[in-house]
Amino acid sequence: MHRRTRPKKHRLTYSVFAMLIDLDELPDLEKIQYGFGYNRFGLLSFYDKDHGLGTDTLLRPWVEGVLKDAGLSINGGPIRLLCYPRMLGYSFNPLSHFFCYNQDGALVAVLHEVSNTFGQRHCYLFDTRSDDGLVRHSVKKCFYVSPFIEMDMTYNFRIRPPGEDVGVSIHETDLDGTLLFASFTGDRKELSAWSTIRVFLAYPLMTLKVIGGIHWEAIKLWFKGVPLVARPQPPENLVTHAPNRND
Repeated sequence: MHRRTRPKKHRLTYSVFAMLIDLDELPDLEKIQYGFGYNRFGLLSFYDKDHGLGTDTLLRPWVEGVLKDAGLSINGGPIRLLCYPRMLGYSFNPLSHFFCYNQDGALVAVLHEVSNTFGQRHCYLFDTRSDDGLVRHSVKKCFYVSPFIEMDMTYNFRIRPPGEDVGVSIHETDLDGTLLFASFTGDRKELSAWSTIRVFLAYPLMTLKVIGGIHWEAIKLWFKGVPLVARPQPPENLVTHAPNRND
C-alpha cells in the first residue's frame, strides 16, 4: 500500500508475493526446487546481478564486505534477502531487504536496497543490534526515486523482521510532516513445487505489472498536477551507513 497525503491525495494497494531467500541455500535450491532457477531461466528465478553491484559477483561476500566497512560482523551467520524473484526472466525490485543475522540468530543489520526506474541503485545500511522486536530507524534520503518527491526528505522505517509473517512500513517525511506512507505485509508460506506453480498462476506476469504499475500511477499523479522534480546524480558511494538511532 502507498498513500500520499499532499499536495494531492493519492492511494494505491495491490497484491504481490516476495521470496525470502537464504543466500547460502541458492546453489542447492535450484537443484531441489521445481521451476526455480539460480542465475538461469525458470518460472521463478534469482540472479545475483539483479542486486548489489549489478554484476555476477556472489552476493554474500559483497554484503559481508559492506558490513565490515561499517564495523559490523555476523561471523558466518545467515543473510536472508526479501525480494521479488524474476518471473519468466524479468524482475524489477523497487525495494529489497537483506536481513543479516549472527550465528546465534540475532539480527545484526538490515541493508535496504532501493532501485529506481532509471537503472540506478542505492543501499541504506542500519545497525539493528540495539533493537528488540520491532526494528525502527531513520535516514535522510540521498537517492532519487520518484520524480514527484523532493530530495529533502527523511525515511522512517518500522520493520517486523521475517518470522511467520513480515512487515515493512516507511513514513517519508519533510519539515511539514508525513508526505508518503508505504507498507508491505506478508504471511510466510513454504516453498514447494506446488507453491511455485500456485503463485505463478495467481500472480501472472507480476514483475511486469510492478514496473507497469509504477508508470501508470506516475501518469495519474501527473494528471493530478503534482509537479515534477529534477533528477540529481546518485551518491558516489553505493551504500549509505545510517547512524544508529541511539547515537
